Amino acid sequence: MHMGAAVIFRPGAPIDPQAVAGLLADRARRIPRLRQRVRPSLFPPGGATWADDPDFDPHRHIRVHRLAGFCADDPLAVHAAEWIEQPLPMDRPLWDLEVVTGLDDHRYALLLKLHHAFTDGAGAFAVAAGLLDELPITRMFADAHNAATRRAEPRPPLEALRDGVTAAITQAGENAAIASAVLRAARPYPSSPLSAPGSAGRRLGFVRLPVADVRAIRTAHGGTPNDVVLAVVTGALREWMINRGQRPDASPLRALIPVSMRGRDGSWGANQLSGYLYDLPVRLDDPVRRLREIRRSMNRNKAAGPQRGAGALPVLADRLPPGLHRLTAKMAGRAAGVLFDTVITNVPLPKLDLSLDGAPLCEVYPFVPLAPRHAVGIAAATYGDHVHIGLQMNADAVPDAGSLQDAVLKSAAALYERSI
Repeated sequence: MHMGAAVIFRPGAPIDPQAVAGLLADRARRIPRLRQRVRPSLFPPGGATWADDPDFDPHRHIRVHRLAGFCADDPLAVHAAEWIEQPLPMDRPLWDLEVVTGLDDHRYALLLKLHHAFTDGAGAFAVAAGLLDELPITRMFADAHNAATRRAEPRPPLEALRDGVTAAITQAGENAAIASAVLRAARPYPSSPLSAPGSAGRRLGFVRLPVADVRAIRTAHGGTPNDVVLAVVTGALREWMINRGQRPDASPLRALIPVSMRGRDGSWGANQLSGYLYDLPVRLDDPVRRLREIRRSMNRNKAAGPQRGAGALPVLADRLPPGLHRLTAKMAGRAAGVLFDTVITNVPLPKLDLSLDGAPLCEVYPFVPLAPRHAVGIAAATYGDHVHIGLQMNADAVPDAGSLQDAVLKSAAALYERSI
């Protein structure tokens, strides 16, 4: 359940990596969320809570590495894959940072790893914003997080009781509908066309697409930027399946597409997710038809709302009593292939110039956790003039990350050529 990002900075001169690590440590000390670890609770039974780590030392979470040996096509991706597959120790806050030097043009990378229990994608940026040079947007996120830790004003007992009963009745109906949808969506196991052996080994791949190309495709064929990215990824998976000797029209390829449930109340610390389950149109050979099909289907999903259907399983999980949640969590994780074959997510980033110690941020590749027996998970983030796509793959199922990277580029080119 590791998520995170490879963030690349372009300073004007060589950096002192130890000085950057020290700056990160100083900033981490000031972020309350980064000082918290999981502690089991006696009540409710099986529960857990976030509590300050009395032995917190940010230097235990931050390391420096210099790339050596450039035999690999992308040495940063090779190193980051070995790094992200290492488990996070449960006796300390669930995050890790690494400053990686040795890239060309004095560039350096910051590798960020979080356990998904710590937060979701949008929450990860809200937390990580405090590590970057302060801007109004990063200050806003820090203030929002601090506001979320304050106690709410007490309400009159009768009002609180009435609202609690109303919410319980509403949630009971929603929970039953979600559970019923999950049962209907379950497929014979194993059913995934991308089923993979269980493995802790990982491979990572990084792909960049020009934002100008995405805009040209939208102008020609409509849809949202997310629709275009999803169409590109769908075409890439179709190509990749064909290269693996699989028929893309033989069985559906279903994706879980996470949807953020975050409001504007400043609650940035934890997971607030729902999602859509969507059968990707990999059977369609024409890239424009794929985009149009995705546009229609995603519009239907948005109209229904993110708290309906089997994709809302995270909402249901959040409402389970802690003891039951603990009993079912591992089983549900291992049965992910019954419901979906891959995760495709788009992480929102601000349209501002971000930096670390004055070095401009130039690339950011997010990683989505890889469920058991899944071959690939895909995350995208738009920053600057490019859409950055991070591919996390099961090392035992995918011997070469380059084939899927090339398929993404080929799919994007095919759709762009039909748009000019």
